[in-house]
Amino acid sequence: MGNRAGGRRTGPKCIAIVGPFASGKSTLLEAILARTGAIPRQNPIASGNTVSDYSSEARAHAMSVEATFVTTEFMGESITFVDCPGSIEFAFETEPVLAACDLAVVVAEADEKKIPALQLIMRKLDDFGVPRVLFLNKIEKTEAGVRETLKLLQPTSSTPLLLRQIPMRKGGAIVGSIDLALERAYIYREHAESEIAEIPGDEKARELEARFSMLETLADHDDQLMEQLLEETEPPRDAVFDDLSADLRGGAITPVLIGSAEKGNGVLRLLKTIRHDAPDIEATRKRLGAPNNGQTVVQVMKTIYTAHGGKLSVGRILSGTVADGAELFLPGGASAKVSGLYRLFGKDQTKLSSATAGDTVALGKLDDVRTGQTLTSAKGGMAPLAAFEPLQPVFAFSVRPKERKDDVRMSAAIQRLSEEDPSLAVRHQQDSSETVVSGHGEMHLRVTVERLEGKNQIAVEARPPAVPYRETIRKSIQQRGRHKKQSGGHGQFGDVVLDIKPLPRGAGFEFSDTITGGVVPKTYIQSVETGVRDFLKSGPLGFPVVDIAVNLSDGSYHSVDSSDMAFQMAAKLAMKEGMSACSPVLLEPIMKVEIFTPSDATARITGIVPQRRGQILGYNPRPGWPGWDVVEATMPQAEIGNLIIELRSATAGVANYRASFDHMAELTGRLADDAMNANGKAA
Repeated sequence: MGNRAGGRRTGPKCIAIVGPFASGKSTLLEAILARTGAIPRQNPIASGNTVSDYSSEARAHAMSVEATFVTTEFMGESITFVDCPGSIEFAFETEPVLAACDLAVVVAEADEKKIPALQLIMRKLDDFGVPRVLFLNKIEKTEAGVRETLKLLQPTSSTPLLLRQIPMRKGGAIVGSIDLALERAYIYREHAESEIAEIPGDEKARELEARFSMLETLADHDDQLMEQLLEETEPPRDAVFDDLSADLRGGAITPVLIGSAEKGNGVLRLLKTIRHDAPDIEATRKRLGAPNNGQTVVQVMKTIYTAHGGKLSVGRILSGTVADGAELFLPGGASAKVSGLYRLFGKDQTKLSSATAGDTVALGKLDDVRTGQTLTSAKGGMAPLAAFEPLQPVFAFSVRPKERKDDVRMSAAIQRLSEEDPSLAVRHQQDSSETVVSGHGEMHLRVTVERLEGKNQIAVEARPPAVPYRETIRKSIQQRGRHKKQSGGHGQFGDVVLDIKPLPRGAGFEFSDTITGGVVPKTYIQSVETGVRDFLKSGPLGFPVVDIAVNLSDGSYHSVDSSDMAFQMAAKLAMKEGMSACSPVLLEPIMKVEIFTPSDATARITGIVPQRRGQILGYNPRPGWPGWDVVEATMPQAEIGNLIIELRSATAGVANYRASFDHMAELTGRLADDAMNANGKAA
């Protein structure tokens, strides 16, 4: 059955605040901090003075762009709240937090457009097995009845949404709430504790109906309660609270509380629910499968580089204690020494001498530690307790410093940023000599560039990365190439005849020789191939050449003047003259694309694909995702660069895709001319 926490201390808690973009998460955290006395008053988001969203990037865009950790106290207990970004572009920030938190507060509102985003968040909670409470925010702006709103939201949740409170209305306005478990009314007072009142007579019937519905759901997991309901016996209030607590902790229900974060209404009831009903560190440790054998275990939730304090690894202590100077072991067995231990309050840090199980703290200067790792006091380390795999990036920038002297600094800064945000992917594109940073949307990468320029003081240029065009030929030819030079002493002489012909698409490059009679000595045949390969790095159209076969069929040499370099030059000359006569043609990469979209937007998505020279292959329901489809298509890579912007615009910000190389296809006409001109090579 499980016991309600009551007045006993249950140890420090860690609570994730999650929800769709602009649902009011940061506002709710500000209201919580004001109610717990951690700040003197609740600051509106527009003030730019909130504890969360303190970075210049978050304030510039008026949105959370990273997880923010804030520890406060309520009724004598320490609670760390983690304000998680709502945008899908920053969703990976949330995953390491969810793994180690005790409970998630899901902030939602009665907005049909945000249903798909809420579904994504609820599925992620299911993936990590995290119990959750839903805080129905902006209740004062909700025109629909609360039960109608729950019907709207229920498809997003794998567990029953259990209404704990119903609103009280007066003159069409919501003036308070009725707690169905306590059977007590609360009159809202803005930014103050609600006033307890008797349930008005005209609300009593509605309260009894809603309470019975709540008890019916709880009775699904309590046979004794079911008997009491059938016998029309009023169950003891403590038993109802025990059921609510046990079912929440067991993941059987999602209690729904109502309120207004902006006005500070409903916040105290939410805090009491967290204190009394949220699982404790022991339950979280069991959920993760962490050992409880006396050793210290820390799950790393976030990496932060501060301007003055260096690297901080924010971690949840699952068991044991951590002291400043403690030695911890990484997966694989390497050790690291904690240099500084801090409690976080947004951007502010309070130095600690030690911390214990349940605490969420920042560990200083663990250089080799990464987000998601599990640290332990046991020698040899341990494998990570949770696996994190970022989705495939969907948007990319090529970045370079405006001043060449900043090259090394930029590389180091990008490395730090990718440690702070493991969902960033960084690669060096060899063909174009570009540093390409990939992420999960335009805003994600815009914030990355802003951090490079602001936090790291490096001016950079960001532009779309080059498309890896290739070129090939349509015709065959035999071409002689002769390199002869005399300038005193030994001269240079190389003479080759090359047979150049196209190969089937995807065949790559083949080199062979049919030399007879030693007209080209074997020692120089390798030099000929080297010269050919060197030329193929940039063909007559300006791009790497593929799907071509070159055969060395004839040539001549000079016993004194021939050399490796001379035959390389002869091969390049033959290729340069021959390739131009082989009808060179541009090839562009075609990608296989799977687009994940809410079903009500599928028609819009299938309209977008052809506009980008794509071909629809079909669409089907997304397995395991009610109300979602997967659209399969092929599309030129050149058209995918900003595809995600249009997809998200058509789906209230939730569509995603993954792409993989499929084949190369010929590109002609104006598009080919544009590609060559952009590459600095006229057609």
